[in-house]
Amino acid sequence: MVEDKIILGIDPGTTIMGYGIIHVKRGKMLLVTYGVIHLQKLATHPDKLKKIFDRVDAIIKEYKPDEMAIEAPFFGKNVQSMLKLGRAQGVCIAASLSRNVPFEEYSPRRIKQAITGKGAASKEQVAGMLKTLLKLDELPKHLDATDGLAAAVCHFYSKGKGEYNKTKASNWKAFINENPKRDVSAKKKKD
Repeated sequence: MVEDKIILGIDPGTTIMGYGIIHVKRGKMLLVTYGVIHLQKLATHPDKLKKIFDRVDAIIKEYKPDEMAIEAPFFGKNVQSMLKLGRAQGVCIAASLSRNVPFEEYSPRRIKQAITGKGAASKEQVAGMLKTLLKLDELPKHLDATDGLAAAVCHFYSKGKGEYNKTKASNWKAFINENPKRDVSAKKKKD
C-alpha cells in the first residue's frame, strides 16, 4: 500500500503558535508550508482561544490534512501558564475534531528525540535538522514554526503512534507480552 497523506503539526502557544504541514508520498516527506499565528496583541485569553480555533480551522480547511500531530504541554513550575497552554492545545484538538481530522500528541522530549536523536535538544538544533531534512532555504524568524513542523515530522517517524494512541496492557499477561525484556520476577504474589 502506497502511503500518501498530509500531516499538520502544531506547537501550541498563547503568544505565538507554530504550525507546519508536510506531505508524505511514497515514504518521503515533502514540505508544504509552515508559519506562526501571532496572539500577543489580543487582550484576553478567550480572544486568543477563539483566534487559535478560527486559524487552525482555516488551515485545516485550506490544506485538508489527513492527520494532526500536536505537542503536549510540558510540566512546568507555573501552573497558570501550563493551564493556558493546555487550553490552547485543547482548542487546536477541538478544531481538528470538528473537521474529522484524527490527532495524536507527542511530548516535547519525544519530538526532539525523533528529529535530532537527543531529547534535550534546543529549538535551534531542531530547526537546523529540519532545514536539512526538508531542504528549507532559510530558518524562520520565529522557531515556533519549525517546532510545529517538528511535530508533523515526529508523527511521520512514529507511524502515528504518540502519547494519546499508546496501547495499554489490559492485564498482567498482556503487559508481559508487550514487554518481553522487562524483568517481572519481583512482582508480588498478591496478583
